[in-house]
Amino acid sequence: MILLCLAVGAGYAALLYSAKAPWSKPLNYALAALRFVVVSFLCFLLLSPFLKTTTSTTEQPTVVLAVDNSQSVGLFTPGPVLAQATAGLQQLAATLRGRGFTVETRTLSNASRPARPDSLRFQAPATDLDGLLSGIRDGYDRRNLAGVVLLSDGIVNQGRSPVYSEFSFPIYSVAVGDTVPKKDLGLPALTYNRVAFSGNKFPIEAEVSYDGFAGGTAVVQLRENGRVLQTQRLKLPVGRRRQKTTFLVTAPAPGKRRYEVVVEEQPGEFTALNNNKFAYLEIVKGKLRVLLAGAAPHPDLKALRAAILQNDNFDLITYLPGIAPLKSQDFDVAILHQLPTRGGVGAEVLAQVRARRIPALYIIGAQSDFNAYNSLGTGLTITPRGAQTDEVTPVLNPAFSRFTFEEEALRRFAAYPPAPVPFGDLRLAGGAEAALFQQVGRLKTRKPLLVLGGTPAQRQATLLTDGSWQWRLQEAADHDDRPEAYDRLIVRTLQLLTANANKKRLDVYPTQDAFTTQDDVTFGAETYNAIFERIFNQSITLTLTDEKQQTRRFSFTNGEDGAPLHLGALPGGLYRYAARATLGGQAQQDAGELLVQEQQLETLDARADHNLLYQLSRRSNSRLYYPSQFARLTQDITAANAKPVIYSQEDLKDLINLKWLFFVVLALATAEWAARKYSGGI
Repeated sequence: MILLCLAVGAGYAALLYSAKAPWSKPLNYALAALRFVVVSFLCFLLLSPFLKTTTSTTEQPTVVLAVDNSQSVGLFTPGPVLAQATAGLQQLAATLRGRGFTVETRTLSNASRPARPDSLRFQAPATDLDGLLSGIRDGYDRRNLAGVVLLSDGIVNQGRSPVYSEFSFPIYSVAVGDTVPKKDLGLPALTYNRVAFSGNKFPIEAEVSYDGFAGGTAVVQLRENGRVLQTQRLKLPVGRRRQKTTFLVTAPAPGKRRYEVVVEEQPGEFTALNNNKFAYLEIVKGKLRVLLAGAAPHPDLKALRAAILQNDNFDLITYLPGIAPLKSQDFDVAILHQLPTRGGVGAEVLAQVRARRIPALYIIGAQSDFNAYNSLGTGLTITPRGAQTDEVTPVLNPAFSRFTFEEEALRRFAAYPPAPVPFGDLRLAGGAEAALFQQVGRLKTRKPLLVLGGTPAQRQATLLTDGSWQWRLQEAADHDDRPEAYDRLIVRTLQLLTANANKKRLDVYPTQDAFTTQDDVTFGAETYNAIFERIFNQSITLTLTDEKQQTRRFSFTNGEDGAPLHLGALPGGLYRYAARATLGGQAQQDAGELLVQEQQLETLDARADHNLLYQLSRRSNSRLYYPSQFARLTQDITAANAKPVIYSQEDLKDLINLKWLFFVVLALATAEWAARKYSGGI
C-alpha cells in the first residue's frame, strides 16, 4: 500500500512537471519533489495509519500507617508509652522513605485522606477498626501496597470486628493501651422506652459494671439538669461483674427530656469518665388515634395495620364497609385506602375527614375515583390514561428533607418488588413535595410516588400504589421478619401529617427526631403567605439555647431546592430553638426542642484488647509489636523485600489527528506555490 502511495505521488509529480517550464531544471526537479512528497503523504494518511507509543511508570512500594486516634488510646495509654509510639511512627516513616518506600498515614478521623504522624490528636469519639482497614483495602486496590502498620489498643466499639474481614496485605500491629485490670465502676448500658406518655410511669434500667469492688455497694443516682430525682444503693455481689437497678419515673409534661444516671465515684477508682450515661425520651400527650379505612378487603390493610401496631404511640381504629363499621368518630389521622372509590363506598368517612380537617394519607388503587380525588386539594392531580399501570419501585427524592431515610432503608427500598401505579399525567401543585419518586426498572424517573401536600390546616399525603404490601412481605422475608424500613416509612408519614397541624406561617424543624454528637445537625424551614401558599427565599433567624442558657444564632434563607440549614456537630444536650422571620410585613415566629445525644463509647472500656491485634497480624503472616520494638518492625518490613512495580501502557493514536502534520503539509504546499509564483508560473 505504501508503494501505491509513492506511485501516486510520483505519477502526479511527473504529470505536472514533465512539460517544459519557464524556470530552471534544478528548480523543476525541486518542485516535482515537493509535489511528490505532499501527494504521497496525503495518500498515506488516507490509509488511516496510527502511531503506537508505550509509556512506563514505576510505583514504589507503599506502607500505610493506620493510626487508631480514638479517645481510649489517649485516655488509657500511659503518657510515656504513647509518646514513644508516636515518635516511633515518625522515625519509621522517615526510615522507610529513605529506603525508597512511599509512606502515607490514615486515621479514624481521616480514613479517606492522608494525615501527618507528627500531628496526631487522639480525640475520635468511636473506634471502627474494620472500617479503617477496609477503607485502606479499597483505596489502595490495584496499587503496590507493601503492608499496613496498625497502631491501636484493640478496643472496637463501632462496626464489626476486623478479624472477620479478609485483607490481602500484611498487617503489622503495634499495641498500645493497658491490659492490666483496674478497679473501676461503669455504666455500660441504659434500657428504656424512647417514648413515654405524660402522667404514666416508665422504667429506666441501669446496668452497672464493677471490677475490684465486689462485695461492696455502689450509689446510683437519677438526675435531670443536675437535680437528683432518685438515689439507690446497689449491692455488688461477689462472683459477678455486672448488676442491674431500675428507676421508676413519672412522665412529666409533654416535650423532650434528658435524664442522667450517675454512679458515684469511689476511692481508688481508675477513672470516673464512664460513671454516667444519658437517657433521651420524648414525652407525648397521649397516643395518636389512627383510622385505617378501606373500600374493600385488601392485603395492603394488613400490612399497614402491622406497621402501625409496631409503634406504641398509636391506637388503631379500622373501618371496612359491611365488615367493620366505624365505631368511633374520634381519630387524629386517617389512612384512606382506595377512598374515594368509584362505587361511592365510604362517603361518610370522607365527609368526616373533610368536615373536621383531619390529616389523611390517601392510597391510590384500582378502585379509586380519580375525579373525586382530584377535588380534595391534596397537592397532586392524577389524569390516568385508561386502566394502564406502570410497575415501579420507590427511590428517594434527594431534595426532600421533612424526614430522613437511613442508608440501610434505601438499600432495602432497592430490593422491593415492583408495585403498580396509575399510568398517566401526574402534576404537583404549589407547596406539594414528593418524598419518593418512581423507578421503572433501572430508570429513575421524576414522577412522584409518595407526595406530601395539603395545607397547614389539613396536611395530606398520597401513596400512588395499592401494592406496597408486597414491599413489607419481601422485606420481612429478607430480614428475619423485621420490615423496619417499610414500617418507619408509614409511621414517619403519619407523624409528619400530625405534627404542627396548625395555621402557622413559619415552620422551622429539626430534620431528625434526635442527633448524636457526631452528626451534622440540620434544620428545615417552610414559609407561607397570608393565604397559606408556599413562598421561598425568606430570611430566617434561628436561635439555639442549651441547658446552660448559652445561645447560638444562625441566619439563613429557605430556597426552592429544599436544602436544609447545616449547623455542624453540637455538644450533647437538650436545646430549645426559636425562629423568627418577617413574612409579608408581619413578624412570625416558631419554637421547639432539639435533642443531641452524647455517645460515650470510648470511656466504656479501659482495658486494651491486644489479642485482637495479635489475631489480625497472625492471619496476615505477620506478628505483634510494642512501641519499644519499632527498630525490629523496620527490619521486618525491609526484609519482606517489597519491589517497585513497573506499569506499561500502550497508546494508539491516529496519525491524521496530529495537528503539527497539517502545518508541515501546509508549509510544503505553500513553498511549492510560492516558488512557482515567484518564477513566473501559475
